[in-house]
Parts: sequence; C-alpha cells; structure tokens
Amino acid sequence: MTTPLRIRSTGAEFTQDLGRIVGEQASEGDVILLTGELGAGKTCLTQGIALGLGVEGYVRSPTFVLMTLHHGRLTLHHVDLYRISSPAEAWDLGLDEQLFGEGVCVIEWADRATELFPEDCLWIDLDYGQDADSREITIEAVVPAEKSRFKTLLKVLAKNTSLRNRGLGKF
Repeated sequence: MTTPLRIRSTGAEFTQDLGRIVGEQASEGDVILLTGELGAGKTCLTQGIALGLGVEGYVRSPTFVLMTLHHGRLTLHHVDLYRISSPAEAWDLGLDEQLFGEGVCVIEWADRATELFPEDCLWIDLDYGQDADSREITIEAVVPAEKSRFKTLLKVLAKNTSLRNRGLGKF
C-alpha cells in the first residue's frame, strides 16, 4: 500500500485541475475508484479526468443510467454505483466489461462494491473541508508504490508545482 497523498482543494476549479492531471497520466486499463459523500466532488474530479483524456463535451454523473462512455485519447468508462443495492447487482449490470475492457474506468461510489475491483487500482476519497468549497482529497494506490501501475502518477502529483503556485490548494 502506498503512503496516502493528501491534498486540500479550495474549490471546484482546483478539483477539476487535479482530475485533469490524473487524466493526462492515465493509461489503458487504469481503474480509478472514487468515494465521498453526496456532493463532495466525485463528478467534478471525473470531469477533470475527462479533460485530461481529451474528452470533448460535458461529462455528467451517470447516477440514473449507471454507466456512460466518453471518447478521447482513451475511452472513459464512467460508472456510478450510488443506486445499486449490492456488489452482485453491479456485476450483473456488466461492470466486468468496464473494469477489464479498453480505456480508463472511473467509478463513483466505489465503496459500494469494493470486492469487485482489481488489486492495482487508484482510490481517491473526497471529503468536505472546513468551508463550503474546500475538500480534503486522499489519493492512494493499494499495491506498493514501486509495483503500482500508478507510481508515475503519484510522483507527478506529489511534485506538481503548478497547482501549488496558483494558490488554489495545499499538498
């Protein structure tokens, strides 16, 4: 397990920029799992990931349709498990095709089906911060950093100065 990277976002713009960096570094087969309370910024982060993947158009939360595809440099499989009642239901909906298919899979409300995901995935938790716009974001790969497919991304995020220099967030 990697040491969690903790980032304080001061607003939606920062959260989306963070997502853009994740998307720019994403590779075929990446699985990115998002957790956090309702309204914490999971979809905002996913919109940034989509920008980093070169997806054109607006990315909405697939809460009611459960899964959407967006095409860019890599295909973005955007999944929302908010309305599922069990991991088996997620699997029955074809989650395996999203997880083990082509492109990048981003799953909101991933904590509702933790046992279904591959070991080498990236967990991003978004929590409300001290004020209405701020968020406490924790990024962690379960596999040890030196073996994780996300080791480059984690290094890029840890060393990123453009977000720090803009004064939008704290690492």
